Amino acid sequence: MNMVYTNNVNNKNIDVKPPSLGTGFRTRDVIMDAQRLGAMHQTRISFVRTLLRKIDKEKWTLSTHLWDLDENGYGKVIYRLHTPEHLYHLVVFCNELADEERNDRVIAQKWDVTFGLVFGEISGELLDNLQANVPLQEAGRNSNMLMVLARANKSVRVFDHIVSSLAAGQQPDLDVLAQVGYILRTTAVYGNGKFGIYDFKPLDHSADFDQSFRAQMCAVYLLREFSLDWVDYLAQKKGGSKAVALNPEIKRYLGIGNATGLGMAPYLINHPCVVDQWLTTREEALQATLTCQIEPKETAHFASLIKRAIQHFGEIITINEQQIKRNETVVTELMVLQNNLMISINNYATWAEFLQAHHDLSLESQEVIISCLMELYPERVDAFQEKINADESLSLPKGKVIQDLIDVLERHYQWAINIDFSQPDNSHWFWYRSVDKEEPRLGVRGQEVGADRELALDIARQANKLYLALKQVNAQQLISEFILNQPKYRSIARRVWTMGHKQLGDIQMNVLHKDALPMHLLRCKLSMFGATKFDPRSDRWVRITLFQGAPLFAEVHGDEWLFPLLPDLSTEQGGLTHDRIA
Repeated sequence: MNMVYTNNVNNKNIDVKPPSLGTGFRTRDVIMDAQRLGAMHQTRISFVRTLLRKIDKEKWTLSTHLWDLDENGYGKVIYRLHTPEHLYHLVVFCNELADEERNDRVIAQKWDVTFGLVFGEISGELLDNLQANVPLQEAGRNSNMLMVLARANKSVRVFDHIVSSLAAGQQPDLDVLAQVGYILRTTAVYGNGKFGIYDFKPLDHSADFDQSFRAQMCAVYLLREFSLDWVDYLAQKKGGSKAVALNPEIKRYLGIGNATGLGMAPYLINHPCVVDQWLTTREEALQATLTCQIEPKETAHFASLIKRAIQHFGEIITINEQQIKRNETVVTELMVLQNNLMISINNYATWAEFLQAHHDLSLESQEVIISCLMELYPERVDAFQEKINADESLSLPKGKVIQDLIDVLERHYQWAINIDFSQPDNSHWFWYRSVDKEEPRLGVRGQEVGADRELALDIARQANKLYLALKQVNAQQLISEFILNQPKYRSIARRVWTMGHKQLGDIQMNVLHKDALPMHLLRCKLSMFGATKFDPRSDRWVRITLFQGAPLFAEVHGDEWLFPLLPDLSTEQGGLTHDRIA
């Protein structure tokens, strides 16, 4: 398929032709479809992957600056992070928490672990401030030297099992670890000046954290290091001379969990330029792969990745029936692909032809193939990893008339202007912010209170109303005159014009529809972060892992950790290691 674009406008009163994404490529109607976004997976340019390559390339160093925990593991720990540019510290506070107090919701007031990434040195005065305020999270008066503010809870079953096993001189049961895949799961990771912490604007000129969410991902990666050190420490305290250290293969397998709900969904709607940039960059990186001629070396590599993906999806444990079926479908489809690969691959000259020939597979399988293809040519794909930042300005150029805006709507917003919003199903939901829960929520229109305070996330409906209003006025009238007379359309007109001239534009989803699944929005953002093992707990929240399968900090060198797998310890004595803790 050819992707066709109109002229682009970058906040100037001129028309600019956008860079081409090439031929044989998916159209914006395909890419920005919500169901496809809800099938995305980690790729080489996901944020966790690009961070670790940067750490390795620039030889960042990490050391323990302070380890002040009691025999039960409560207290504080500080890690010192050196980059070629600056010095940072991860400060971790471990708190005693009763089981009934452990809550992953944003309304929670206590957590097993609170932590923050700090810019520069930590004086005694700053440490006192951090100790008094970081455990309070949003309720604290946090220092503006705190770049990231976050918290996490234990997976109690995994945590206790690992510590008890190691203390007894045994490695933990892999079947138990496979149920979860992490020791700690974050419930919020704040950055970019929120709650008065460090404003990211100064980092625009810093090579360390000048890319979207890189500081947050770094804080989470360092928390993973702490979680692994923590269980080793507690095992030694509990088991003494009998205790063993956690096997390095198991350490790599364990990531950091995350519980994400509806609160993340509005981000993708409220930051359309960011989403467009992320996905455009992803598509351009993919195109750099698709144009390559298929050669035996890359074919063999691709086959090994498909084999890995089959095992990965076979190992995922989830309680969600729909996700179970999707995972089973992926395994079935990829096994057929694998069995026929060496024969069928000769039918295609390029990977673009190969991908196009498999458009009949499920969306999950298609996106798995895309993730695998992007692994084949790192020198091509990695060139796009620093292109994820975006100018978020939305604007209307001078001198344009109503017909110009109608043309944009008819060209790129058919998915919105063709909706009949008089039909109840098309405006079933309304989004609001719960006062009690302090989180975005969905209410049923006409049945639940709060519609009078509806959040403006209804882009499809707004675009639809704008189109109908524009069709009622003179097509040669200046847009500026129309907005002056009907200012309520200013915001959506700016958005439609700007996003209509972007490469991919808006997510094509009516979030008010009765069958709309916010999970698709969560999955899209989390996949860009680099999440794996999606475990939906409902249509509205999901558990995932970050950095699962990733190298440990001291060994950041390999980049082959797409689709994490349970470690195979069968080659070691009894399937176990017995490294004593000093």
